[in-house]
Amino acid sequence: MSATLTLHSQPASRFFAGSAAGAAQDTQAHPARDGLAVDSHALLQGRKAVTIMHNGALYRLQATKLGKLILTK
Repeated sequence: MSATLTLHSQPASRFFAGSAAGAAQDTQAHPARDGLAVDSHALLQGRKAVTIMHNGALYRLQATKLGKLILTK
């Protein structure tokens, strides 16, 4: 399984818009530490797991049944 992900620098509030987490979180008062926030649903796109290429190595980002994320190499 392989997916291509393109990230665009957008305000964090754009990624949280319409989500329950976004409604409860004030992104203006607490901006993302790295200046970019990506919603996990945007990464997973309905899948249970995706593969991410980072510095020449493959990583697997997986969502658990309890709603947690696991990143493994």
